[in-house]
Amino acid sequence: MRDEVDELVEAWARERRDLDLAPVEVFSRISRLARHLDLARRQAFAEHRIELWEFDVLAALRRAGAPYELSPGRLLRETLVTSGTMTNRVDRLAARGLVERLPDPRDRRGVLVRLTAEGGETVDNAFEALLDAEHALLASLPADDRAALAGLLRTLLAPFGTGPRD
Repeated sequence: MRDEVDELVEAWARERRDLDLAPVEVFSRISRLARHLDLARRQAFAEHRIELWEFDVLAALRRAGAPYELSPGRLLRETLVTSGTMTNRVDRLAARGLVERLPDPRDRRGVLVRLTAEGGETVDNAFEALLDAEHALLASLPADDRAALAGLLRTLLAPFGTGPRD
């Protein structure tokens, strides 16, 4: 089976026989796949009237487990944005009724951000739609190949350490 990356690599090989094009074969395909994944995510989230950044915050709270709350500092670490950006995001999500701010019982100066029932339902539904889209993207790979690919990507990403969470 051939794809557009094969044509791209052949054209470069013809023009630059002196270069090892093996990385192009991998990363051009990853780049193209990332575009398809981005479109699938945007569509899945749009169906539930949320943006990618909203999903990131809501998902961090949902993954925290009951009572689905985190300090703003912990949300910063989970989503890798600046404090000003996080304040703006929490403000916007609170205005939509998806999160609420509560006093932190362990620190009277602090606050906690908690997922509301509506926020929980929204993120759960959006996550299910995302999983459906991602299953569709992987449908052409047998389960063993998916597991092998996940392992190879883990190995490839390991030197970069902790990064943005999905």
